[in-house]
Amino acid sequence: MEELEHGLLLQSWAWLQLAENSLLAKAYITRQGYALLVSDLQQVWHEQVDTSVISQRAKELNKRLTAPPEAFLCHLDDLLRPLLKGASCPGTATFSCDRVAEALILRVRSELSGLPFYWNFHCILASPLLVSQHLIRPLIGMSLALQCQVRDLTTLLHMKDLEIQDYQESGATLSRDRLKTEPFEENSFLKRFMVEKLPEACSVGDGRPFVTNLQSLYVAVTRQVIQVEQKHDDAGDPQTSSSAFSQGTDNLLLNQLEEPVSSTSSLPGPETEPTVSSGSMQRPQLLKVKRKKLRGLFS
Repeated sequence: MEELEHGLLLQSWAWLQLAENSLLAKAYITRQGYALLVSDLQQVWHEQVDTSVISQRAKELNKRLTAPPEAFLCHLDDLLRPLLKGASCPGTATFSCDRVAEALILRVRSELSGLPFYWNFHCILASPLLVSQHLIRPLIGMSLALQCQVRDLTTLLHMKDLEIQDYQESGATLSRDRLKTEPFEENSFLKRFMVEKLPEACSVGDGRPFVTNLQSLYVAVTRQVIQVEQKHDDAGDPQTSSSAFSQGTDNLLLNQLEEPVSSTSSLPGPETEPTVSSGSMQRPQLLKVKRKKLRGLFS
């Protein structure tokens, strides 16, 4: 079951619209079972089952179908995968969900071997630990990673301003006036962002912007946490799995204060070349770092 737990953690979130229900969901299916996590941004539900539960539920819902649990799991994977990728449901498959007390039942209707196929995912409220592992800690890690990215981009802007200033002091003029910019002032930028952009940026809505724009970073952060946890296991750390996960995430959050997520290709935003610390170079050397890129703008 540990494989299911780790596999689910590494899955990105998908946005689902089932009738009037807008949901975030992620799933991981193997030959040994499946794990499913669903949220409506108010509550989080979870189900994790093995092959014994698959066999029993299949007998109850599909009396005319006889197959090993692996076959049912394979079919469920074929049904869920396109749904979570935002594609059309295969064939005649339909999905719906109902709330019964504090549980969420995700119902599936399809065909298997020419016969009707039914399946119900019985999701109960997720534990606080599970919510922390899949949402709270990854979101904190993502915030710190984005903060590091902003800091690096701010440093790059200051370097470019110094380079432009050097060109101007050397007598160069801009060949195209429309490209002229004012020196970057971080405090002014932040104040303007808080007033003009923050209300729109914080519009969570139904969760779709989170799914659309930030899943590569989410997966990069959760992968980093898993790697830290595995290092604890390889070192023979006597911590339990849950406490090791917690410690791994703490280490990730501390590391984010020093450097961005290691998988920089997963970070949103424009790609940048590695910057050079101004403390390690003299100003003339520093100004040469990106001189060639701006040379064509001046005459």
